[in-house]
Amino acid sequence: MRLKVLDSISEIEASAWNALNLGGRPFLRHEFLLAAESSGSAVAETGWRARHLVLEESGTLVGAMPLYEKDHSWGEFVFDFAWARAYAEHGLSYYPKLVAASPFTPATGPRLLVKSGAPEERIGQLLLEGAESLRRELGASSVHCLFVEPGQRDCLEEQGFLPRLDCQFHWHNRGYGEFEDFLAEFSADKRKKARRERRRVSEQGIQMVELHGGDLDRTTLETVYALHASTFFARGNPPYFTLDFFRRLARELPGQLMVKLAMHHGEAVAVAIFLRGEDTLYGRYWGSSGNYHSLHFETCYHQGVDYCIREGLSRFEPGTQGEHKIARGFRPVPVWSMHRLAHPAFAQAVAAYLARERQHIEGYLKAAGDHVPFRRDLAATDLLVDGSALHPR
Repeated sequence: MRLKVLDSISEIEASAWNALNLGGRPFLRHEFLLAAESSGSAVAETGWRARHLVLEESGTLVGAMPLYEKDHSWGEFVFDFAWARAYAEHGLSYYPKLVAASPFTPATGPRLLVKSGAPEERIGQLLLEGAESLRRELGASSVHCLFVEPGQRDCLEEQGFLPRLDCQFHWHNRGYGEFEDFLAEFSADKRKKARRERRRVSEQGIQMVELHGGDLDRTTLETVYALHASTFFARGNPPYFTLDFFRRLARELPGQLMVKLAMHHGEAVAVAIFLRGEDTLYGRYWGSSGNYHSLHFETCYHQGVDYCIREGLSRFEPGTQGEHKIARGFRPVPVWSMHRLAHPAFAQAVAAYLARERQHIEGYLKAAGDHVPFRRDLAATDLLVDGSALHPR
């Protein structure tokens, strides 16, 4: 087997990359990663220098690791700024570091990509050995695998990676025929509040329009981008992705890109941007030109749930954080990232910190689970997602 480091995803054929076990995640597809690079969104100038590892056997791609050399920690959604400060206080450099992830995307998925039928354990080990060799070559402080699916945690821990627990809020389809079937599982008062929330949007004269990548002409896409960018500008930051990224995404992945436009008297006043996987809808970005009562909840959450029920998707991941999602029927879910620090003393200190942090997060998962809006008999249901308890008791 031959291991190579790619400076761009364009150096490998899309068909070969997409034949790996991407788990149905659109963010790991060649088209998504290439759009991020070609549009200038995830490039060296923005702190995302591609260092993708690929493993070939007799000229055939059998394994890969989407990997980036980072000189900052922005756009990762796994916060290690305190670690970087601690390094600096001791006269050490935390950057560069190596990050296995999809840029700007806090969605769980495989980070060790293996061709179907290939020896998964062996290929995963070779990829991790390659990442460690690259780390030493670059003088990087560490290797990080963000939002790792549970099935790959064991392999990473065996290679010395430290597990870090966090919480997101996901919706799960229990075979609903329509949105009202979903609301029927709420307690009476929570169901009433949800209906009132949706009614307020329609009473303001707002209508929702659903568009996919192929429906987005140049003008509409510019409107979508401007609305989404307003959220970033309001916080004093530029958007992570450029307009050209979304143009490429609409062209290359028209069936995966979906937007919900809120129209008021013929004018688009809000948007939510989604990506669709094989069995999961991913909520990504939101923006609005005005302050409309309950519109954020309708556009970003209720519309996504409606879509999943209609399309028969099993899960809806609306993004990171946000306790307000609980009242809309999203349950707390454990998510994991894995970290390997080369400096022995810092690795030991971070391991102790992560153990303490994990106790806090486990308590938070339970406390958040106690506030879901479902009837008492359903709220206590110990559902499982990818082998991880949604509601630990």
